[in-house]
Formats: sequence, structure tokens, C-alpha cells
Amino acid sequence: MSNLIDTMFEKGAHFGYSKTRRHPSASKFIYGTKNRVDIIDLIQTEVQLENAKTFLKDLGSKGKQILWVGVKPEAKKAVLDAATDTSTLSVTERWVGGVLTNFNEIKKRIARLIQLKADRDSGELEKYTKKERLLIDREIADMETNFSGLITMTAMPFAVIVVDAKREHIAVTECQKMNIPVIALMNTDCDNRVATFPIVANDGSVSSISFFIDELKKAYKNQ
Repeated sequence: MSNLIDTMFEKGAHFGYSKTRRHPSASKFIYGTKNRVDIIDLIQTEVQLENAKTFLKDLGSKGKQILWVGVKPEAKKAVLDAATDTSTLSVTERWVGGVLTNFNEIKKRIARLIQLKADRDSGELEKYTKKERLLIDREIADMETNFSGLITMTAMPFAVIVVDAKREHIAVTECQKMNIPVIALMNTDCDNRVATFPIVANDGSVSSISFFIDELKKAYKNQ
């Protein structure tokens, strides 16, 4: 057994969901079932992870932009840290429909956010009434929640890394429509056929998610 598989076991990456929640496409990645819980075959997971890392290493070596998506509470910190460490894009609060399929409109909203923040910082908003400034502040806060991780997005990313493809199905669908490769950490309840590089493993615990995101981050940074 490799050191990587040992580490995955330590992180609880082998824990799937109950057999009743299993997606048919996940069956071939199941080692067995214990106490009605599917146990994931980490030998296959290791291969999937290495394939995804090889792909990311190539993108990272060429300076290609990528986008991390992890909205569930267990994923937010790892995803945000990875995006910060690699100077790449992230969505950690809510996937706004059209981020990829209606990018021109999203760019306009991001441009408005940048302009409003600049106006606020320069005192330009002082000409408005207190009530108007309050409404503008709320608009800025809402847009920061949705777009703060996309401020530097000027073109389509070359890959999107998703935690929990089932939960983030809208993001995955947009990637498919735009022919953008998807690397997805997904548990046994997900259809692994929707990802270009599926990584079948526990996508519900902080320790497992953090391990895989860190591995992918290091691959992109060519560490």
C-alpha cells in the first residue's frame, strides 16, 4: 500500500455514503460495504487523483487560470486557501447562474462592484443621501459575497475544480456547455460521468476535502 493511500485512510477518504444513496456509476469504485456504508476503493482513487494532478501540473506550468468551487461549509476554507495560494479564482458562497454561460453579463456586474468600491473609498458616494448610501453598501456586500473570488476573472478558466459535483450541479452543467474540463471530488452519491477527472472519495468531511484540495493545489503549483 502506498504512502498516499495510507494518508487517505487516515483522512477518512474511504467513507462513502449508505448503499441506498449510491449512484449506479459509483458501483465500480466500491471496495465493499460495512454497516450499510459503502467503502471506497482507494487504489482507484489514487489513480484518479494522480491523473488530475498531472493535468493540473501542465496547466500550472503554463500559467493557465483555474477556478475552485466549494460552497459547502466543510469545503470553504480549503478552497479559499487554495485559490489564494495559487492566485486563482474561487466560488465559496454561492454559484451564480451564468458565471460561465453568461460571462459577459457577469463581467459587467464585477465591473460595477469594482467601481462602487472605488467610489466608496474615494468619498464619491458622499453626495448621496444616507439611505442611498446604505442601499449601495448593501449592493456592494451582496456582490462581494457572490463575486469576490472572481474579481480577476477576465476570460474562461481552463479547468474548474469542484467539491461535491451533485451539490454543485449547476456549475458542472455550465462547464459541460462551455467545454471546460471538470476535476470533481465526489462521493458515492454522485454521477462520476459528469466530470472529466472524477475523484471518488469522501466529499463530506473537512479532513478529506482539505487533503485532496491541498494535493491538487500543490500539483498546480508544481511543488
